[in-house]
Amino acid sequence: MVQWQLSADPVDYPAAVAAMDARVAAIREGRAPELVWLLEHPPLYTAGTSARPADLKHPGRFPVFESGRGGQFTYHGPGQRIAYVLLDLRRRGQDVRGHVCRLEDWASRALADFGVTAGRRAGRIGLWVDRGPDSQGGGREDKIAAIGVRVRHWIAFHGIAINVTPDLEHFAGIVPCGIADPRYGVTSLARLGVAAALADLDAALRRHFDAVFATAGALGVPSSAS
Repeated sequence: MVQWQLSADPVDYPAAVAAMDARVAAIREGRAPELVWLLEHPPLYTAGTSARPADLKHPGRFPVFESGRGGQFTYHGPGQRIAYVLLDLRRRGQDVRGHVCRLEDWASRALADFGVTAGRRAGRIGLWVDRGPDSQGGGREDKIAAIGVRVRHWIAFHGIAINVTPDLEHFAGIVPCGIADPRYGVTSLARLGVAAALADLDAALRRHFDAVFATAGALGVPSSAS
């Protein structure tokens, strides 16, 4: 049984990490169920295990937190739905890449409910939206969802951040995910003209969770959201 938790107020990043650490230990020891935690953070940057100092363009603008998740710098803030997905991969095939692909598929299906086609790209983690040709005749793509995962004792945590109505100018303080190529930017549902609230996206995420993750249940036993 997968538990769902929604935090109505922004959660400080260190508090969220501490809560995830405690929950990971409880899941590993069989004291708590798996968890999908939906929340927002106040404006901040996180540095993944591959973050390059030069990619922090404006030090001091927002707090910066070291993160044990994979990836480089990313921004979190109001209007961005964070879905921390804490799952026991011992029961789900012990396949980290498969878990990342399921996160991508899950978010892609949810975004499709709003008429947004978002997909993965070779060599670039996360979900991307085709924005058509640029002024030089090439293609432009914008990132709408970032993914960063950490695994401890085969318990996966951290997860995915989907841009609903964040202030996209805040991304200018970093090189998002280390991608400096001007063909690749950042977007949101609001920037794409979709009038959706966080609650609307939450409902879509819940709608599609079982279809994506139940196939990774342990020993043929599907997990279910509650």
